[in-house]
Amino acid sequence: MGQPVNPLGVTKELKGKRPKKGAKHFFKKAREQKELMWMSIPFLLWLFIFKYLPLGGWVMSFQDFRPARGFLESEWVGFDHFRFLFTDDRFLEVMRNTLAMSIINLVLGFVTAITLAVLLNELRSVTFKRVVQTISYMPHFLSWVVVAGLVSSALAMEDGIVNIVLLNLGIIDEPVMWLGVGQFFWGVIGAADVWKMVGWNSIIYLAAITMIDQEQYEAAEIDGASRLQRILFITLPGIRTVVVILMIMNIGYILESGFEAQYLLMNPMNMDYAENLDIFVLRYGISMANFSLATAAGMFKTVVSFIFLFGANKVAEKLGEARLF
Repeated sequence: MGQPVNPLGVTKELKGKRPKKGAKHFFKKAREQKELMWMSIPFLLWLFIFKYLPLGGWVMSFQDFRPARGFLESEWVGFDHFRFLFTDDRFLEVMRNTLAMSIINLVLGFVTAITLAVLLNELRSVTFKRVVQTISYMPHFLSWVVVAGLVSSALAMEDGIVNIVLLNLGIIDEPVMWLGVGQFFWGVIGAADVWKMVGWNSIIYLAAITMIDQEQYEAAEIDGASRLQRILFITLPGIRTVVVILMIMNIGYILESGFEAQYLLMNPMNMDYAENLDIFVLRYGISMANFSLATAAGMFKTVVSFIFLFGANKVAEKLGEARLF
């Protein structure tokens, strides 16, 4: 038998390869889109000044930095600060807290946002759908200062709504000091983050769902597929690419478990479970004026984030999924 005909006229060797485009092509496109290029200049300046220029401060992590001496006269100590971090019990606890809260927020964020988007897409009443969307989006625009106050009031031991409801349902026998027990703190942060961000996070999934060809739903309905089957075999596979891309991006922020919520809800009773890497950097860098150790911790976070990002992207490529680059 002969080889199958390729309707696109592309040889097997060239399949999947992109044609090479040199500098001439780049400058041609730049001239054609010069308005966009000019509009991007302020962003590029902001990126360079506030993101890349401060990277020169990483040199502090290899010094016993003293502000009065500056970079040139401060003593070089090599990797001493990194050795201290990896052998310090407190830093290991901070890493545990950071990873635990990040993973909880990541899992709950994806599950709740996708679920809400799918449920909103299934609503037939446009008015009710808009009301639900508006209510779910509103908490995103609240400051964490306000949200922390609401969470503290809801979890209050005497008159908090959570204790009142659980007592009336018979789930607990006496009020619980939710913010006074360290083991509850990760769950509190996860629930607060979901309440604040679920509506906003669902927007991109709703947009992805609207891009699915409606003829697929019509064909499935004619074939007798139930609503649940249409969700499982059309809606979810249709947004898989978006889910994978967002998963890769969020894995790159795995050490970014937040700052405001933990800082505002932290107290001496839950501090062992509340302090994360950002608070650790703040405590050593400002409160204790140990700038070198704080810079080493921040540098470690950035390097690990890059490793996770590139690793997740490579795994997606190996599995044949969408990827960032």
